[in-house]
Amino acid sequence: MKIEPYLFFNGRCEEAIDFYKTALGAETTMLMRVSESPEPEMPARLPPGSGKKIMHASLRIGDTSLMMSDGMCSGQLNFQGITLSLGVSDEAQAQKCFAALSQGGTVNMPLAKTFYSPQFGMVTDRFGVSWMVIAP
Repeated sequence: MKIEPYLFFNGRCEEAIDFYKTALGAETTMLMRVSESPEPEMPARLPPGSGKKIMHASLRIGDTSLMMSDGMCSGQLNFQGITLSLGVSDEAQAQKCFAALSQGGTVNMPLAKTFYSPQFGMVTDRFGVSWMVIAP
């Protein structure tokens, strides 16, 4: 078994994909738009003009897959009760990733030395996704 996060960006998925590509070096491994759905009724479930919205996407970030979608395109983002932990290779990468995720976001705990890591910090990115960045 394996668990993979699946995030719903409610109309901002393409923006999020571009952000994670720049911030974390993410690679898009799969992307399907609503207009490409094999279910003809799918576009009718969403607001008019949603055909170009993302029905499903998968990103590769390091060794991890992050799945995402525009969901129901309501515009309301709500990522409460979950934090993604980003384990990086070293302190320099921690600083780079933390700074990138902080762009337009909120630093919850500045990146600093702790008893368990030479670099650990917590940030909520511009989409409301909470991240813990940790160097070994």
